[in-house]
Amino acid sequence: MEIKTISNQLPGIGKQVQQPVEGKEVKELKEEKKEQKDKVHTKEQVVQQIDQLNDFIMPVKTNLKFQLHDKLNEFYVQIVDSTSDEVIREIPSKDFLDRYAATAELLGFMVDQKI
Repeated sequence: MEIKTISNQLPGIGKQVQQPVEGKEVKELKEEKKEQKDKVHTKEQVVQQIDQLNDFIMPVKTNLKFQLHDKLNEFYVQIVDSTSDEVIREIPSKDFLDRYAATAELLGFMVDQKI
């Protein structure tokens, strides 16, 4: 895009001031913006755009839950889908913590009583 300038001599100062002059491209852009503002969308177009936005943000609809493992007294995190309450992922997994607790119990690491 080319912007042309006009030089004007200011009286009494002796400096030149440059003023931008709108070219065809600038006028066309302004007219195009005005046409977009005046454009009316149909209900179907709006519904389609909303559906696309909902599909785009669908993966974000998750929640974090912090759970306490009963035997280990350690916390783990569950990532849960907020629409279906389905557990997407556990960090660390509850199965791993269950196996660790069972192994620790077998090996005698978890002794709560004095002998």
